[in-house]
Amino acid sequence: MINLLRLRDIRSGKWKVLIAVIMLILIVAGAILFNFYMKIFSTNIDLGDKQSTFLYIPTGASQEDILAILEKDECIKNINSLEWVMNKKNYARRIHAGRFLIKNRMCNNDLVDVLRSGSQVPIQLTFNNTRTLEDFAGKIAGQIEADSISILTSLKDEELISKYGFKLETIIGMFIPNTYQLYWNTDSKSFMDRMYKEYSRFWNVDRMRKAEKIGLSPAEVSILASIVDEETIKSDEKSRVAGVYMNRLNRRIKLDADPTLKFALGDFSIKRVLNKHKRIDSPYNTYKYRGLPPGPIRQASVSGLNAVLNYEKHKYIYFCANPDFSGYHIFARTLRQHNRNARNYQNALNKRGIMK
Repeated sequence: MINLLRLRDIRSGKWKVLIAVIMLILIVAGAILFNFYMKIFSTNIDLGDKQSTFLYIPTGASQEDILAILEKDECIKNINSLEWVMNKKNYARRIHAGRFLIKNRMCNNDLVDVLRSGSQVPIQLTFNNTRTLEDFAGKIAGQIEADSISILTSLKDEELISKYGFKLETIIGMFIPNTYQLYWNTDSKSFMDRMYKEYSRFWNVDRMRKAEKIGLSPAEVSILASIVDEETIKSDEKSRVAGVYMNRLNRRIKLDADPTLKFALGDFSIKRVLNKHKRIDSPYNTYKYRGLPPGPIRQASVSGLNAVLNYEKHKYIYFCANPDFSGYHIFARTLRQHNRNARNYQNALNKRGIMK
């Protein structure tokens, strides 16, 4: 009887040990599973008060590079857990360059899925009021991945720009100032291709017909529009200024446009054009050479382009700045009227001490 009780106690003890072992295994397994769950699905993006930010992944970046970027930005709570998830999801083989939206309180799984998918958010690229190719390259490089050197190299690649129908002197006219949606990781060649498409879209059938009607090519419209833009900042005056220059072109009178001299001299800070400025030997000196200069003196605005295409029909041949310094101009049909207007403006400059 005693042996039977001992046997039962032994069996009971074994069951207790077995149950304890099973419970321990379940606890350990649960802890492991919970750890996996926390690594994969717990919040790991901390942007503070911001709801979202953008992660820029350069072309050719490795997984280590991306982790370093995130660590530098200090938006990751646990970089090791993110790396673990990246490895499990084989992210190193699915890296996409671009601009990605990162939301606050994102988990590792969601972050890696976004990056693996390549679903980047486009940028709104904007440019206007640019005078030189160097300045333009700098403006664009500040908004996309391509650097200013690669962009400028493309802008000055005569073989490349000739495929678009442009020369070095006219290529600035291919870029119509506006806001465009494109991807951040656009390279310089792709940027040029996209802008040519936008240029072709701008020069639709209606605008081409208007250009043909006034006897100018699209490139020539851009050249004249660039001069108009430099002459006046008043949108409601641009078509009248364009009309003066069209009258001069049609009558084969030299344009005598001050902005072209400033471009030739490389100094747009000049307030007062003097006779010494007019002696510069440059194809952009419209006081010396008849007709349009070889290329735009700046990036023509849409309002300037439309002002040329729809220039005001009148008989004015001359204009000069209004002496009230309002930004508007006074127009004249005869040289006598113009000389009087010019003297009034020169006197106003003298009173203000503006000599150059």
